[in-house]
Formats: sequence, structure tokens, C-alpha cells
Amino acid sequence: MLAILAVCAAPLIASYLTYYVIKPQGRTNYGELIDPRQHPQPTMKAKTLDGSPVDLAAYKGKWQMLQAGPAQCDDACRKHLHDMRQLRLAQGKDMDRIERVWLITDEQPVETILIREYDGTHMLRAPAEQIKAWLPADAGTTYADHVYLIDPLGNLMMRFPKDADPNRMKKDIAKLLKASRIG
Repeated sequence: MLAILAVCAAPLIASYLTYYVIKPQGRTNYGELIDPRQHPQPTMKAKTLDGSPVDLAAYKGKWQMLQAGPAQCDDACRKHLHDMRQLRLAQGKDMDRIERVWLITDEQPVETILIREYDGTHMLRAPAEQIKAWLPADAGTTYADHVYLIDPLGNLMMRFPKDADPNRMKKDIAKLLKASRIG
């Protein structure tokens, strides 16, 4: 009788042990997943470069690759913009499901060459204080060092590391687009 009870209870005990005690250490994503409940998207008073008001909610329904930083785009900023453009193109038939957004945190003019080179990137001016409060960054970095991913429902859900490897980013984005039925 005890042997039958042990055989029946063994799967239940094993499942509790594996869930609560032996947690898997491996993960398949490169970017860091972010809990969207801790970083809800604020209602920003953003505007386009020509001064028209716009809200990030206008891009709901599509995945958004987001970068934030000042208008004086240094080499790291240009690399992020280039990587975002190439990552979108690398998605092939799914590239129309992704929007690229650059939140500019100051009122300085943006170089015309940048505007032309990264045509298709939504360049929006937004308050730096709101962006700093919204976008999480690793210790020793700022929000300008990362590329973020927002899901089609408007939830901030992933942050790629500073100096991220575009090939690994591409794999993460391709997995998300394949698994997602929305956006």
C-alpha cells in the first residue's frame, strides 16, 4: 500500500522540487526581460521634429525598438540607430511589424544628415525627466546606452545591454515576432 502511495506521490513531489528548489539557470534570450508593471508607459508630451504633438501610444499595434538620448548623436548613438535600421530590415517579411523610435531628450537641432540617413525612424522630442524615470538602466549606464523593445500593447518588455551584439539581438526579435500573434 505504501509503495502505491509513493509511486503516485513521486511526480507531485518531483514537480514541487524542480519548481521551487532546482530552478533552471539557462535562458535563451539575450536581452533582459523587463516587468512592464514596474515600468508603465507614461503619457509623454512628445512632439515630432516639426513641433506636432504625438504620443507613443500612436505606435501601439506594432513592436517598437526605442532609443533615447540627446540630439547631438555621438558614435554610440549612431551605432544604435544603424543597428535598429539593420535589425528591422533583417526581419524580412516581418519588418513591417516593427517601428523604430528615437526619443530626443533636448531641444538642440538634429543634423540633417542623420534625418536623411535614418529615414523611417520616428524622431520625437520628449522630456528627459520622464524618460529617465521610465526607462531602466543597468548600474553604471544610462538609458542612452541601451536599445529597448516595446510590445504591440505598449508595454516596455526588453532592454538590450550596452554595446549589444546585433546578431544576438536579431535572434531575440525574430523569436518574439514568431511567437507573437499580435503586432
